[in-house]
Amino acid sequence: MKKYIIAIAAILSALGVQAQSRKHIANFSLFQQYYNPALTGYEGSMLKTFYRNQWTGFENAPKTIFASAELDLADLGAWKQNNLLKTQQEDGYNRQIGAKHAFGLALLNDQFGALTENQLFLSYGARVQLSEKISLRWGTAVALSTQRLDGNKLTIDQENDPQYQDALGQNNRLGKLDLNFGLMLTADKYYVGYAMQDVGEEGLVTMGDDYLKGMYTRKHIAQAGYRTAVTDQVGVVLNGIYQYDDKLKETVEVQAKGVYQNTFWVGGGYRKDLAYTLNAGVRLDQLKIGYVYEAPTNDAKAIGRSTNEIMLTFNLLPVKYPKYSKTVNIW
Repeated sequence: MKKYIIAIAAILSALGVQAQSRKHIANFSLFQQYYNPALTGYEGSMLKTFYRNQWTGFENAPKTIFASAELDLADLGAWKQNNLLKTQQEDGYNRQIGAKHAFGLALLNDQFGALTENQLFLSYGARVQLSEKISLRWGTAVALSTQRLDGNKLTIDQENDPQYQDALGQNNRLGKLDLNFGLMLTADKYYVGYAMQDVGEEGLVTMGDDYLKGMYTRKHIAQAGYRTAVTDQVGVVLNGIYQYDDKLKETVEVQAKGVYQNTFWVGGGYRKDLAYTLNAGVRLDQLKIGYVYEAPTNDAKAIGRSTNEIMLTFNLLPVKYPKYSKTVNIW
């Protein structure tokens, strides 16, 4: 594959550049809508962002910036009826009884050596209430992706290798328009579902240089989470994600958190054969701030560099969840 061209020879030997085509988000439990459009607006009308500095201190190592905005139409009704926000029940504001539609906009910029990728998602999510506590959600997203390969940053083993002559000193670009789909079953304590990204694989509409074609493949993603209160102040949260495609095969990641008074959390996780993670965060009314430290292991241990990820989310509604409750409100 041509995507194995990159300026970082040590990483080539350890993992290959293709590994970066699979986006790893250590705080994946707080950015579920990136993987599955059915979860657009799942936590309400939100602004979210994270910055991921992978393999800190390694020249030309991956850096990822993400930002999104989500609007749940149920919240529009709440804004018009302020009493819904001022009179809080023990379980907090329940948007399940409101409108059934949500919209989202997300942007991602990913840089790794000579490669730069940009993604833009316009997503729509809808839900059908199956019972008092359970909802079925489905969603779709229009996904615009662009890739740029800066040939001036390439270093290859054989200077005159004909395979790379169309890349050296050149700027190759590729853009495509595609679709993502997803289904999700949700309740107060759990969610479980499946999504397909890049349904058209090479894109429903593709433009750019032939040299970069073949970089995309259809992706299958399964997500699940469970949260429960242990006492009226302490809760436990479990999350997992499974990703598969024909090129990179499977990746599994799990995460566990302890939550105190719906305000603080601390936990750890494991990405199969790639990394261990430690995470912590705090919720200050509508704002959540989180940090993850990631240490490579097994297949990625040859890199020997840690990863840092910082995230912020902001709930557009001034909902204040009770600190003493049998309900956990953090994923």
